[in-house]
Amino acid sequence: MVVGILQVELGIDWATSLKDKRRVVTSLKDRLHRAHLVSVAEVETQDDHHVATLGITLASNSVPHVQSVLDTILAQLAEQRDCVLRNHAKEILTGR
Repeated sequence: MVVGILQVELGIDWATSLKDKRRVVTSLKDRLHRAHLVSVAEVETQDDHHVATLGITLASNSVPHVQSVLDTILAQLAEQRDCVLRNHAKEILTGR
């Protein structure tokens, strides 16, 4: 089993409230899940309406597949109009 973990920090500088942030985060979570069959959750900075930290996970039987999906997600996040990809950390765990 292979598990890919991606943590991303997104800047939402234009947001004036948590409601604005929630709209961006919910839309991203839904699109990423639908397009890539990944699990997505907001994992930190939940009270800051200018920053969203998302945890994204994927289970597979292939390291190249996990790497490819996570790289595609990073590329898509870098092209978003309503948020800016500020930072990310990626880890791939392998088991037996």
